[in-house]
Amino acid sequence: MPELPEVNALVELLDRELTGAVVAGVELASFSVLKTYAPPVSALQGLEVTGVTRHGKFIDIDVSGIHVVVHLAKAGWLRWSDRLPETRLKLGASAIAARVRLDRGDGPSVGFDVTEAGTRKGLAMYVVNDPSEVPGIAALGPDPLAEGFELRPLLDRRMQVKRLLRDQKIIAGVGNAYSDEILHAARLSPFAIAESLKDDEVDRLEAAVQDVLREAVEEARGKPAEDLKDDKRTRMRVHGRAGEACPVCGDTVLEVTYAQSSLQYCPTCQTGGKPLKDRTTSKFLK
Repeated sequence: MPELPEVNALVELLDRELTGAVVAGVELASFSVLKTYAPPVSALQGLEVTGVTRHGKFIDIDVSGIHVVVHLAKAGWLRWSDRLPETRLKLGASAIAARVRLDRGDGPSVGFDVTEAGTRKGLAMYVVNDPSEVPGIAALGPDPLAEGFELRPLLDRRMQVKRLLRDQKIIAGVGNAYSDEILHAARLSPFAIAESLKDDEVDRLEAAVQDVLREAVEEARGKPAEDLKDDKRTRMRVHGRAGEACPVCGDTVLEVTYAQSSLQYCPTCQTGGKPLKDRTTSKFLK
């Protein structure tokens, strides 16, 4: 799943490529991808893109005051092209859910496809007059990279710190992968209870949130969209590396697996050498 650093890189790419271009057309190839009906997608045609921004993991394309908002969910991605096929999309014919064609003064040849792999459909596109009309954006917690962000007031909850970091209503933009990386950097168990953390643990966690995410944003910046997924995997220290050696202490990275998710951690760095048991609830995955 793309998280804050990858979405930020996609937003910067789109802002460079799209701003000033005119929307030549929007094609939908999935019944489920578009979550709104007013304004219609046809209202975008002929309007100029004035900027692209990010809200947590949401991409927000401002088209002369009408906003195209995309959430890539677990298996979605955005594929930029300097030369799109001339043929129109066919309904359900491929992994492409939507295509946006743009004219930068030389014809509608450039644009991007929004794709989704697998059978579990979570990809979402909204066309709205205000981003706050998107329920997921309206409910977002603070952005961890925003000026003045403070983690400490958000920890006054009796919930596991891993779950807290992933809850978009508490902190916007962090998902499964970077929460593993943050907790490893902070030397904290993913099952630690947020409100029970000691002052020094809170200090380590707050520093880790900033350090891990800022480093990842800089690493992702400027890379082609097609390289971002692989680049993210190579930078992970514990996430997705069960059975490998921890790069800090050399102990074996362990894993806790759930029905549709998993977490990875280093027992020496994070849990005093003790393997974790699955004592979470289904709420962990929400």
